[in-house]
Amino acid sequence: QLQLVESGGGLVQPGGSLRLSCAVSGFTLDYRAINWFRQAPGKEREGVSCISSSGSRIYFADSVKGRFTISRDNAKNTVYLQMNSLKPEDTGVYYCARSRFGYCALRDMDYWGQGTQVTVSL
Repeated sequence: QLQLVESGGGLVQPGGSLRLSCAVSGFTLDYRAINWFRQAPGKEREGVSCISSSGSRIYFADSVKGRFTISRDNAKNTVYLQMNSLKPEDTGVYYCARSRFGYCALRDMDYWGQGTQVTVSL
């Protein structure tokens, strides 16, 4: 059964860090790009980051550049989103999603995880 399962969300103070995990099953990471999206209350879903199937291409939204990193562990079938220097505007539900392709385009997703809540607040 093909699944993506996010974990690692929580409540953190501004300036803090969290590491989100996206554990995939039913397929391997070798052939599909994996993407992170987020959605804040009352706002549209936003593409945050992507890592290509080869791991050689990485994308970050301008709003998180320099603060977030993305990585993957093929042996564990897991993609990580390391989030540092968190701001209140980073609050939202974070989703990982599998692309139909191996390259990053933040579109054409075919499977989504259930999401994990990130709250940045004092």
